[in-house]
Amino acid sequence: MILKKTIWILLLAVSASVAGCGQLSKDNASPKNKNLPELFLVVLGIAQDAGFPQAGCEKECCAAYYSGKEEKKLVTCLALVDRATNKYWLIEATPDIATQLKNLQAFLPATDYSPEGIFITHAHIGHYTGLMQLGREAMGVKDIPVYVMPRLDSFIRNNGPWSQLVSLQNISLRSLNADSTVHLNASFKITPVKVPHRDEYSETVGFIIQSDKKKVLFIPDIDKWEKWARDIVAQIGEVDFALLDGTFYKNGELPGRDMSEVPHPFVEESLQKFSALSSVDKSKIIFIHFNHTNPLLKNKSAEKENVIKAGFAVAEEGMIIEL
Repeated sequence: MILKKTIWILLLAVSASVAGCGQLSKDNASPKNKNLPELFLVVLGIAQDAGFPQAGCEKECCAAYYSGKEEKKLVTCLALVDRATNKYWLIEATPDIATQLKNLQAFLPATDYSPEGIFITHAHIGHYTGLMQLGREAMGVKDIPVYVMPRLDSFIRNNGPWSQLVSLQNISLRSLNADSTVHLNASFKITPVKVPHRDEYSETVGFIIQSDKKKVLFIPDIDKWEKWARDIVAQIGEVDFALLDGTFYKNGELPGRDMSEVPHPFVEESLQKFSALSSVDKSKIIFIHFNHTNPLLKNKSAEKENVIKAGFAVAEEGMIIEL
């Protein structure tokens, strides 16, 4: 399978594996690892905006964390890494950014807590609020490029406390345009693609992330695949990997709440939609961005086993996609 060659799981203290995925040995899983690929994406978080466990939750899902049965899961974030130049770019600025920047150091040849840039999909809390850690109360960085769509650019410039990051030059906002490619360096380029979502404060985009050899589609949030002007099946055919919205596993996952208020393609719907794909195209799909109620967030669950047996993958923190 393609995954064996290009997706690894790296856990910093122990070796690990995912069905259909290769693995690094325990010896290779040490900090400042020298056996990593030169160009890669690393998954720094897999949870929905509010993380896991979620505030105020006493249901079985979060009780499993407090009883020691499940581990904390960080909010969905990727890092695009060029080890040859010790440069990296974050995709999303999450509430867990402090931990994620620390975890990222194990994948770099030299310590560096300042990304070359940050790309943000939209203005929901798990995707941009980590920017506050760049300000003078915390890191106090200087002119970190933050790539955003026009409405999010305006939102940050015109609303505190985010506007202070601009006025104090902690960040330098760079406007994105849908379907217009940004060349990061000689190795990487990123293209935003608009997707339908709850756009209270900004547009919502996914990203096509490219090297000279590989192309990855990242869509952590979308209302429904059928609402998108593009054909998701065709898009999967054009990329090497697709990290896709897996927020909820099935309808009814939020008892007593109208789930149409927070529309996402249920994983069960996606499995049905993608069931006719070839085994090669199925192996490209990696579900990510799991709500605290989603059984795919668990270390082990029957639902996760079913997804993997069906030929798909489930994102894990520390997963590496070689580019």
